[in-house]
Amino acid sequence: MSINEQIGLSVFFHMLYELNKGLRTLSLLTTSEKNVGLIMEQLEKCKYDSIVETLQSGYVNIFFGKPDSVNVIRSFRKTTLRDFTLEEDFILGVLLGYNKDQQCKRYLTRKSGRAPVESQAAAL
Repeated sequence: MSINEQIGLSVFFHMLYELNKGLRTLSLLTTSEKNVGLIMEQLEKCKYDSIVETLQSGYVNIFFGKPDSVNVIRSFRKTTLRDFTLEEDFILGVLLGYNKDQQCKRYLTRKSGRAPVESQAAAL
């Protein structure tokens, strides 16, 4: 097992810990395809729902967590993150536990088509 695969599993087990403690209801892990079997086995054992998205790079995105949170993502009926609307991207960020204020700013900036404030200041 490569160091990257070991790190991916370490991150997964930390995310699993946070789910078990109720710190979050949804996680998203990008990992090697080699890790998928072990990860899916652990998710089934813990009775967490999941969605697996195979990427062109040979890596895999795995959304996992409480059934309601995973079902929200499933309801978008998208096969890749690139296809998410601005609103879906916003919902995903909130479900993943990202800073809500930053998610609001990200959404409003992207919705308006303007560059983020930091980029505008750098351009002056």
